[in-house]
Amino acid sequence: MNIELRFFASVRVALNSTAESASLPDDVRTVGDVREFLAARGGVWADVLGPDKVLRMACDHKMTGPDTPITEGCEVAFFPPVTGG
Repeated sequence: MNIELRFFASVRVALNSTAESASLPDDVRTVGDVREFLAARGGVWADVLGPDKVLRMACDHKMTGPDTPITEGCEVAFFPPVTGG
């Protein structure tokens, strides 16, 4: 499955990336799975997206929890709980 990823605020700064396209393995089926998949890259990815970090997540521009299913071509976004303008 292919999805679009977006990173905002301190997540964007830490990862030095605003967006990327990702091709996911078949066992990645939810927003939480996407987070785990990215954290498994290690290094800064694990530091920023690891399970001990408080993050907000969205799927196709709607706030979501980790159990939300993903679909082909969807957009998954990660950002800290409070962002400024």
